[in-house]
Amino acid sequence: MASHRRPKQPGRARVTVLTATAAAAVALTSQAANAAPSEKPSKDEVKSKVDKLYEEAEKATEKFNGAKEKQQKLEKQVDTLQDKVARGQDDLNELRSGVGSLASAQYRSGGIDPSLQLFLSSDPDNYLDKASALDQLSTKQAEALKKIQAKQRTLAQQRKEAADKLEDLATTRTELGKKKREVQGKLGEAQRLLNTLTAAERAALKDKEERASRASERQALDKQGQASQGEAPKSNAKGSGRAASAYAAAQSKIGSPYVYGATGPSSFDCSGLTSWAYAQAGMNIPRTSQAQANYGTRIASQSDLRVGDLVIFYGDLHHVGFYAGNGQVLHAPRTGTVVRYESINNMPFQFGVRI
Repeated sequence: MASHRRPKQPGRARVTVLTATAAAAVALTSQAANAAPSEKPSKDEVKSKVDKLYEEAEKATEKFNGAKEKQQKLEKQVDTLQDKVARGQDDLNELRSGVGSLASAQYRSGGIDPSLQLFLSSDPDNYLDKASALDQLSTKQAEALKKIQAKQRTLAQQRKEAADKLEDLATTRTELGKKKREVQGKLGEAQRLLNTLTAAERAALKDKEERASRASERQALDKQGQASQGEAPKSNAKGSGRAASAYAAAQSKIGSPYVYGATGPSSFDCSGLTSWAYAQAGMNIPRTSQAQANYGTRIASQSDLRVGDLVIFYGDLHHVGFYAGNGQVLHAPRTGTVVRYESINNMPFQFGVRI
């Protein structure tokens, strides 16, 4: 017989929960519909963020340069040590071969007790001569053994040093890869931001950058012209010798693009330009801005700078350029720019360095 029970009604609590859930869903839908879409950053905001990323990329670039320089030094040291170990092993093998020959000769002539050999000898005088020679042979053998021991100790020390350098080299290569990825990450992020702009906005930014470069160069040339007419401030004093030659070499690269890790001759980063320029003047200076900051005599005041002095910027010393006189620097600024003149006040000046 079919059941005629009435269907069970939902409880009051369940109805309340369902009603509340539905209300919340409606409210969220309404909020989503009424919410204003996220505003696209303006061209100036994008430029500000991109400039910041480029500065961070330059910091990472100098660390990358330091790791790369360390890697190159370690590779040379490892090659030298491995060459020493190979030569040392050859010397050791030769010493061991010599001792083996001595031992064979001694065995062939020393198989019987010396006093018995003398008693049995048909020619005692001849025997005594041979015995004296054997004595000398033993002395030589002892000296050879001492040389072998000393060579073994030296060889073991060189092998350990080579192994330590190889371990340090592996760590440095890992660090180098990490810094390279960091630089590329910053540059990639900057490019993604630039890609959010329209073609017209990107062209406007590029045009503005190029106009700034041309204006800086004109300003520097104008001030140099004023200097030739006797209007130069104290800070227009010219450097001499290699500093002047290095500065002239850097001037010949105005307009060359900034590329991280580059040391010329067609592209540069900041310390790549200064180290390349000094190399043209016949002098090798350290690769990174931080190392260059500690290489010469520090000049605390801008008014004491001479044309050709290195100028160090930022608290962590991650940027370097040449002092160009009249409050200008000649440098490779950052990604997206070229080697150019710029006001020394555009960056936080730390000190000068006279090489």
